[in-house]
Amino acid sequence: MHPKILDVIENDVCTACGACAAVCPVGAITIDKKAQIRDPNNLELYEKGAAPSVCEDCYACGNVCPVIHGYVEDELYNVKQFFGARSSIPGQDGGVTSAILKSLLDKGEIDCVVGITRNENWETELVLMTEPSQVDQTAGTKYTYDSVISALREPFKDYDRIAVVGVPCQAHGARLIFENINDKIAVIIGLFCMESFHHETMLNDIIPKVLGLDIEQVVKMDFAKGKFWAYTKDGEGHSVKIPTVAEYARNPCHNCCDYTAVHADISIGSVGAPDGWNSVLIRTDIGEKYFKKASKDLEMMENPEPGMDLIKKLLNMKHEKNEPHYLEACEKFSFEAGGIK
Repeated sequence: MHPKILDVIENDVCTACGACAAVCPVGAITIDKKAQIRDPNNLELYEKGAAPSVCEDCYACGNVCPVIHGYVEDELYNVKQFFGARSSIPGQDGGVTSAILKSLLDKGEIDCVVGITRNENWETELVLMTEPSQVDQTAGTKYTYDSVISALREPFKDYDRIAVVGVPCQAHGARLIFENINDKIAVIIGLFCMESFHHETMLNDIIPKVLGLDIEQVVKMDFAKGKFWAYTKDGEGHSVKIPTVAEYARNPCHNCCDYTAVHADISIGSVGAPDGWNSVLIRTDIGEKYFKKASKDLEMMENPEPGMDLIKKLLNMKHEKNEPHYLEACEKFSFEAGGIK
């Protein structure tokens, strides 16, 4: 009997979060850039996860898979606090994520965190950060996907207090690792996410063809006010309506039913707060503890506008669009799990 994870891969709903690769005791699962391009009719595109010739039937992979675990209908049920915040650190909006990480590293509250850097061509690379000064190189949202959790395999051997920062599927995978496999994850910071894109799609299609721009001239990308924006070195903003680029999203994103990273300790986004600020959702006691330790240098705002109403509107849009696709995939699974809870 194949592990459940094989059903997830073959039905093209694998998020490539990397949780399975991080915990497989025999290294049977590999996730790389090639493996993130999904074609269920051509399994040669995969470095086959949980290969029967290697797998030892421990089923660790299935215990940490967000798709197998399923989604919650009310992803705001565990929000303890909601407020706005910003820092003086340059970032995507308020720079709050970078500020938290720098503070926790500086205070010795965490040992390391995996981040994503980029070059002028927006080609990304996963890096392990152990010093506060290293955080600056990862500031800003890239909107392309890297398997952050898979990069924890080696840090799990060397460090005891690891921070995880990622989009909802990655926060979900990290939570399942913490609960089922490894308690070295100290805090999970989740990022609001509607969808993400393959590197090749962003660099070869969206930026040059849809927006008509040279990727080397782009200094920032953003989703705001119903549009996808790319800002260039000359200070100009270039935009198209979100539906124009949504069709280019990674296919597994169309099955995701989590917008605010419900399984994180702290969730951070730009939606719901004024320009230049971040919305912050404190979800757990751990999140509250670590945020307090890192909040000294942050400016806070109670009841930011447009507030939780806009966050609810967008998460409902994502659920309404994606739940039918996910539930249809669940019907094809050979196991009874998943679903909307």
